[in-house]
Amino acid sequence: MTSFNPFSLPIIFLSMLSFLSLTAHAADPVLLNTVCENSTYSANNSIYQSNLKSLLSSFSSNANIEFFFTNSGPDTSDPVYGLFDCRGDVTRQVCRDCVEAGVKELTSKCSREKIAITWYDECVLRYSIRSFFSTVDERPMFGLLNTQNVTDQDKFNQLLNASMIELLIELAKETSEVPIGIKKFGTKEVNISAFQTLYSLVQCTPDLSSTGCNDCLRDAIKLLPWCCSGKQGGRVVFPSCNIRYELYPFYTMAAIAPMPPGPHPAKGEGKISPVIIIAIVVTIAASVVLVILAYCFLRRRARKKSDAINEESPKQSDGLLNCHAASEISADLAVESLQFDFVTIEAATNKFSDENKIGEGGFGKVYKGVLLDGKEVAVKRFSSKSLQGLEEFKNEIILIAKLQHRNLVRLLGFGIEGEEKLLVYEFMPNKSLDIFIFDSKRRPLLDWKTCYNIISGIARGLLYLHEDSRLKIIHRDLKPSNVLLDHDMVAKISDFGMARIFYEKQNIANTKRIVGTYGYMAPEYAMEGVFSVKSDVFSFGVILLEIINGKKNSGFYLTKHAQTLLAYAWRLWCEDKVLEFVDNFLMESCSTLEIVSCIHIGLLCVQEDPQDRPNMSTVVALLENESIALPKPRHPAFSVAKFIQMDEYSVNELSFSSIVPQ
Repeated sequence: MTSFNPFSLPIIFLSMLSFLSLTAHAADPVLLNTVCENSTYSANNSIYQSNLKSLLSSFSSNANIEFFFTNSGPDTSDPVYGLFDCRGDVTRQVCRDCVEAGVKELTSKCSREKIAITWYDECVLRYSIRSFFSTVDERPMFGLLNTQNVTDQDKFNQLLNASMIELLIELAKETSEVPIGIKKFGTKEVNISAFQTLYSLVQCTPDLSSTGCNDCLRDAIKLLPWCCSGKQGGRVVFPSCNIRYELYPFYTMAAIAPMPPGPHPAKGEGKISPVIIIAIVVTIAASVVLVILAYCFLRRRARKKSDAINEESPKQSDGLLNCHAASEISADLAVESLQFDFVTIEAATNKFSDENKIGEGGFGKVYKGVLLDGKEVAVKRFSSKSLQGLEEFKNEIILIAKLQHRNLVRLLGFGIEGEEKLLVYEFMPNKSLDIFIFDSKRRPLLDWKTCYNIISGIARGLLYLHEDSRLKIIHRDLKPSNVLLDHDMVAKISDFGMARIFYEKQNIANTKRIVGTYGYMAPEYAMEGVFSVKSDVFSFGVILLEIINGKKNSGFYLTKHAQTLLAYAWRLWCEDKVLEFVDNFLMESCSTLEIVSCIHIGLLCVQEDPQDRPNMSTVVALLENESIALPKPRHPAFSVAKFIQMDEYSVNELSFSSIVPQ
């Protein structure tokens, strides 16, 4: 039996499609998933190809029985091993139709691969260059779930686990003396209430022994809390077995009795001793306890209001998206259309060619892509070495999908394939703000009207995050490179991997995990880990002053003018020479009153005391109404005392710094 670790398996996740709410038997077989092993190819007209054709032909000719497994081919020097198995309750005709559909699927999609498997709702077909008979195979695997939640999730999950374990024990008793080659299939109905019933199904391929079947199903049951917790329906599917549950009868209530075994090379196993049966039962009971404990742990962690309230610790991912993570994304999004097939994204980016690369950072690379319908997209491909791992990946998907605003970048979807983690955004032809304001060649392209619209757009986007959306979001990493520009130079805030949700009455939080970029982090956050909406206000003020001056705040450190760009703006403000702060290119097109007002607003935003900084609602009002009297700003952060940086390093385009005043 393969070793099991739910957090290290290469898991494929498919959202439950609408057909799962239909009756059990559709007119045509329902394809769930097909996997062709790309690492092993056979040449055309090879011995293996001839043997494979013979095998698939034998599948079709034996499709009138419920299952069939054999090694086939006239030449035994390069054998192929194959199996098909129909669901235990389907009719002969349904089984025949499914097998014929599976043969066509494998022939069309996996004609050259030496290892392949295809799953339908009614059957499974597989072949391989190795003899997998009597072996418990749990890879590749995938989970499916019904996106609807049950009412009382704790009670339902306990009932589901108990029901599945009882079904497993019943099946073990029924098949304890059954030799290899007999179908292993069971169903169970449990009343949830007077009006609702839980329907469960388990099945193993007929090549497994009773012990192997129990091992396989037990590992599948272990995945239920990670895959389908609190959902009205779900399934975990392995090559050797599968489990499923629903709140409607998805199988035929009177299951057909097992048919005689088809031809196969394996030998029968004989009777299983009472000692083995006792060992199985004890192992199953221990598994039930572990499953319940694991589920309670996950529920407890999910109910914490925010990891930002308490100490945060960086959570590293091994790069493989587990079933729980994928189902959590789908459950929180409540949409199925956001997941892209990896092959589609790969084709859109010309296999992630360098010619399509439009950006790069510590998180990975960004590529331009063109979908089949001609739509241009930007694909963010996470590096396996990036610290922005699984948690940040999930965070960004869930947040952006829930947020819709003209000044926020729009997430079109995500893709997952093994270690690959991909985000698909709307394409921004003018890239990011930093390449305009800090590039001597492109900066002249920005007149004051364009700059003012960009400043207003960023302000409105932040106002939406802080006050107008149904969630209260603190971005925590606002900087020019995270402000994208569309074809009309409309500003759109991006990169929500480090963002945090505040609850309705929460105004401030503390963390020991300082994430952000030096030069844009508010002083209370950089030194003490305290963040709030006023942290984003500070970052906005820095960006505003950078747009007007054309220099980076961090790059201004200890110049002849001042220690920082903020200190330079403050000194000129106090000396009534504020127009000297404005970049020469903007002076030619700006309204003096308007640009002085913007500098004033910027200084209000970067004040050292967070309480002195305005909210974004006030900032937007000040930008849109020149008649509002502006309060006098106090000195900005780091403009009075010198400071030094200690142990600074940069990862993910993020600088983690310990800043100590002198």
